[in-house]
Amino acid sequence: MPYTETKIPEITPKEVKEMIKQGKDPSLVDVRELQEVMAGKIENAKHIPLGEVLRRFDELDKDKEHIIVCRSGNRSELASEWLHQKGYKVKNMVGGMVDWNKS
Repeated sequence: MPYTETKIPEITPKEVKEMIKQGKDPSLVDVRELQEVMAGKIENAKHIPLGEVLRRFDELDKDKEHIIVCRSGNRSELASEWLHQKGYKVKNMVGGMVDWNKS
C-alpha cells in the first residue's frame, strides 16, 4: 500500500449498491482502461482512465464526494490519493469491480 499521511476513506461495493438502491446518486469515477470499461461498468459512472486523472480532475465537482472505482481497488486507491491532494472528497471502493460483480 502506498504511503499516505491521511488514510483515504474506503467504501465496499455492497455499500455502494445499497446507496444506489436507496435512490442516492453517488458520483462514481471509474479509472480503469477503456477495454476494461467496455466489458462493463457501473451505470452512470464517469470514465477517466488512471493515466488521465491528473489532466482531467477539473471535470469533477469539487463540492461532491466521489467514489473511485477500478478492477480490484489498487489503481482507485492511487487516484483517490491524487484527488485528495487536489482537495477533493473521495472514497476508494475496495475490492473494485471484482467484488462488485460478486456481490
